[in-house]
Amino acid sequence: MDSMLTAPRPDEETPSYNRARRAAWGSFVGAVVDWFDFLLYGITAALVFNSEFFPQIDPAMGTLAAFATFGVGFLFRPLGGIVFGHFGDRLGRKKMLMMTVWIMGIATACIGILPSFATIGWWAPALLVSLRAIQGFAVGGEWGGAALLAVESAPSGKKAFYSSGIQMGYGVGLLLATGLVSLISSLTTDAQFMSWGWRLPFLFSVVLVLGALWVRNGMEESVEFERAREEQPKEANKSLPVFEALFRHPGAFLKIILLRLCELLTMYIVTAFALNYSTHNLGMSRELFLNIGLLVGGISCLTIPLFAWLADRFGRRRIYITGALVGALSAFPFFMALEARSIVGVVIFSLLLANIAHDMVVCVQQPMFTEMFGAGYRYSGAGVGYQVASVVGGGFTPFIAAALLNFSGGAWHSVAIYLMAGCVLSALTAMFMKTSQPH
Repeated sequence: MDSMLTAPRPDEETPSYNRARRAAWGSFVGAVVDWFDFLLYGITAALVFNSEFFPQIDPAMGTLAAFATFGVGFLFRPLGGIVFGHFGDRLGRKKMLMMTVWIMGIATACIGILPSFATIGWWAPALLVSLRAIQGFAVGGEWGGAALLAVESAPSGKKAFYSSGIQMGYGVGLLLATGLVSLISSLTTDAQFMSWGWRLPFLFSVVLVLGALWVRNGMEESVEFERAREEQPKEANKSLPVFEALFRHPGAFLKIILLRLCELLTMYIVTAFALNYSTHNLGMSRELFLNIGLLVGGISCLTIPLFAWLADRFGRRRIYITGALVGALSAFPFFMALEARSIVGVVIFSLLLANIAHDMVVCVQQPMFTEMFGAGYRYSGAGVGYQVASVVGGGFTPFIAAALLNFSGGAWHSVAIYLMAGCVLSALTAMFMKTSQPH
């Protein structure tokens, strides 16, 4: 284990609370922008993209195609992790975080003005896929830099809490994305929403980008990165950081993939797949899961920092395993409530999956993942590992769930097994992994 993962030496500079707060705030607002943009695409794909961009194919295949474009963004996240991780380990976290917000904002605004299939034919889905790939590239560089800046700037013993704003950014982004879509949906007719209403939230992203750039401009580079760059011998720069991370900690990448399964499956099945399944297969109102998305996003602003505080106090692994087990136990009841069209049951088990299971595992990921790697290659190691996991466990979750549903003749049981198995694998990985923590 690298010496960088052990407790700080007495002569090392302790990050000031002012620097730590600025880093936490900057990481949070940037995460809001990136996740607003990224999740907005998933919500819109479930409601609009099958008819607007893939109208020439069977409706069921159109849904699969729409969710496939959702997954394309995840395919490009590892590339973003590699590129931004490389330069982030060489030049600093802050510079890369300014670029990720710019790139994401431009791509999202372009989706908002993209002509539909009826206007430009097959160029429409081709351009949609290209812009989704750019979104994925930007998000791929976002998490690693934001997590590192927050964790490396946080006071000792409070790293989960100070870095939890990154995952709160996910909740606020979900809240904003779902809220805007829900508001516009309620103020427009179905025809208006399908024609132009869905575009407005994408254009609103420009406002968020400008605000995030203003906040991030006031951040400082982390003390830990600056110290590592000073102490690192010049010849070390000859090797690529991502290769150094792979060589030194090959098992860490597999651990990150397995640890993220619970997080990714719980959130994307509730917010993307279930939205499509409930409206198209069960005839339920689209407003139900849009409102659930609002509730999930709002509650996560409280639960994520609360669970992070508990994790710093009682141990990250305990909190993580508890959340993963809650996800496994909630999988079948969630789909049973859906099939019964029980609104109360659907709400309860959606919250158990998205606000208990999901929030308990994500609140500890920033310090848990970044501490697997040394500071000189941490952006590349943690960032790439995180984004590869996004492809394996998240990007194609709605697609895989929809495919399982089709192959099983509309039966939901295979999707529930898929969700439960992912949560169990995450719990087992956390249970048996070694940790540098004293907890």
